[in-house]
Order: sequence, then structure tokens, then C-alpha cells
Amino acid sequence: MNKLEMISALKKEADISKSEAAKIVQIFFDSMADALVNEERIEIRGLCSFFVKNYKSYTGRNPKTGEKVQIRPKKLPFFKCGKELRERVNEKA
Repeated sequence: MNKLEMISALKKEADISKSEAAKIVQIFFDSMADALVNEERIEIRGLCSFFVKNYKSYTGRNPKTGEKVQIRPKKLPFFKCGKELRERVNEKA
């Protein structure tokens, strides 16, 4: 499911206009992105959680030349599936 499909599903389920559904979906995603930028954890009980991991600087290697390269510290968002979602997905197996 992509963003447009999500908007269509919300429009149909909530019986609202497409522009209202698009605005709701955009507010939801913007709020999630803002929380992750502020390194806040997002938890949607029964579905999933999102959080940011911090990585320290380290020495890596250029795969072509084998030359040592200093990798800068970075932050990456992570997704963790909730128990109920995992069980629901595995029902179909």
C-alpha cells in the first residue's frame, strides 16, 4: 500500500473528501517525521514502534580501493514490529 492507496482507503472508510483524507495522512506522517527528528520514540500499541539509533564514527574501507575511510557519526530511523501485528501476519502462513 502506498500513500495514495492509504488516502483512498481513509476516504472510503471515513466517508470524507479526498482532500480531507490527504490532509489527515499528511499530518500523521509529518508528526511522525518531526518526532523522529527530535529523537522521540513513536509507539503505536499493537502495531509497531519507530525509534532513532545513533551510530558513532568508525573507520571503514572503500570497497574498490581498500583504502581506509573515516565514517562520520550518523542517526538512522528503525522500525520494530509489534506482537499483535506479527501474529496477524503469521495467521495467513
